[in-house]
Amino acid sequence: MKTRPYLSEISLKPSAAAHAGSFPFTLPVVRALGQLILHPQVTFFVGENGSGKSTLLESIAVAMGFNAEGGSRNFSFATRASHSGLHEHLRLVRGITPPRDGYFLRAESFFNVSSEIERLDREGMGPKVIASYCGKSLHEQSHGEAFLALFMKRFGGKSFFVLDEPEAALSPQRQLAMLSRLHDLVRDGSQFLIATHSPILMAYPNAVIYACGAEGIYQVAYEETEHYRVMHDFIANPQRMLKVLLEE
Repeated sequence: MKTRPYLSEISLKPSAAAHAGSFPFTLPVVRALGQLILHPQVTFFVGENGSGKSTLLESIAVAMGFNAEGGSRNFSFATRASHSGLHEHLRLVRGITPPRDGYFLRAESFFNVSSEIERLDREGMGPKVIASYCGKSLHEQSHGEAFLALFMKRFGGKSFFVLDEPEAALSPQRQLAMLSRLHDLVRDGSQFLIATHSPILMAYPNAVIYACGAEGIYQVAYEETEHYRVMHDFIANPQRMLKVLLEE
């Protein structure tokens, strides 16, 4: 199993100071970035909506050479340029050995990636891109089926993956299947950076979890995440929780 990460740490370049008063440098997660050490296998970023975890993850992906809307490094399309310039001010410490492959998954723009695959196959003369995704148009599958085809068929070992809310289209059962596939890929030398709200995914053993919030960014244990506590308390006594939430 690979122990050396493809990306070991990130930090802000001195050039970021000139943009301290503008977005996304005003986000606590960016202001407090410091020297962020990444796990050689799986690093999770968790936090409330708007905490900046997706902005940070997107910037890491772009700095690593991925298209801002997602896909592999071979994708260069742009439906709407909405990403920040944070990637230009990130210092990345990479491993000696580059990954064999990689992928940036953004749940919100996966539809655009699916459309780009169809365009490439329609206009290209070489092997069909869709063959790497089980050979069936991703638009002809449910959102969840397309996501699972990506994990099961397209992803491989010795690769670097950046995933932004990959659980968005997956049922709990499919999230468990993804967790099993993630473990197979980790054992085959892959590294993952994942922004997620899923207590199922972030339960992956020995991973590093960074919480993003008003206090900045800091490491937290799985059982200390808000996601785990809220889900645990609800499952343990749903009637009590519902009584508190729904009483007038």
